[in-house]
Amino acid sequence: MSAKNVKIAGAPISWGVCEVPNWGHQMTPDRVLTEMAELGLGATEFGPLGFLPVEPSDRAAALAKHGMEAVGGFFPIVIHNPDFDPIPAVLEELKSYAASGAKTLVLSAETGLEGYDTKRPDLDAAGWATVFKNLERIKDAAAAQGVTTVLHPHVGTMVETEADVMQVLNGSTIKFCLDTGHMIIGGTDPVAFAKNHADRVAHSHLKDVNLAVADRVQSGEITYYQGILEGMYVPLGTGDVDVRSIVRSLIQADYDGWFVLEQDNVIITEPGEGQGPFADAKASVEFIRAVAAELAAE
Repeated sequence: MSAKNVKIAGAPISWGVCEVPNWGHQMTPDRVLTEMAELGLGATEFGPLGFLPVEPSDRAAALAKHGMEAVGGFFPIVIHNPDFDPIPAVLEELKSYAASGAKTLVLSAETGLEGYDTKRPDLDAAGWATVFKNLERIKDAAAAQGVTTVLHPHVGTMVETEADVMQVLNGSTIKFCLDTGHMIIGGTDPVAFAKNHADRVAHSHLKDVNLAVADRVQSGEITYYQGILEGMYVPLGTGDVDVRSIVRSLIQADYDGWFVLEQDNVIITEPGEGQGPFADAKASVEFIRAVAAELAAE
């Protein structure tokens, strides 16, 4: 990717749309997609199951109505349990990819427990071997359908900490979704990861973080959900993450994936026109474009 044709997409979670029960007010697909289009985002991730129509042809039609391309979506599934086979569920999910032209499966290593604030199981060597085996199986099954699988390190999942990330980096060939916020909270430096492992990054979720709040989440003082309510995520360029360096490192490494505006958000009530998520998303999109323009001018 050159600095001139940087690809920016949206994610429904930036508008507060989330699969976790009782997350907050859920805005309608029509409003979310309309606002994404107004920002010049030509693509979106799917969002949680039920946000877009489940039937593949209906999902494709809903995106086409707004002139949106499908990127793919966040797909949490258990991959550490040797008694559970994730492949059937993955193949079912990929049906909607074929219908809408989506090319990126954003995999999350679900704990099998509800929510992101529950203590996760501990993995031994056999558990990690199961994770690695399933990552390769899922990667191959998706690739057979022209879809790239990326693993998303995520708070409250089986791949959360820096040690977890290094296990996957060294024990598998799976590509990563570089999520600036979740990596920082889990103890992985996303700036260093983008610089040192750009060849393993095939997708990115850009967040900026108020580290004073994130530190309280990391220490267990407050929950992840409470951290979001207290302003853990802020518009790109206004927090403590060097998002500029991350974007620059990826572009300079010929990264050809999407820069997805993906800031976990909780909406309490329906916001007014041009307010709430739209205002924050607009600031973030302008920041990414400004960084790309800086590179193009060098």
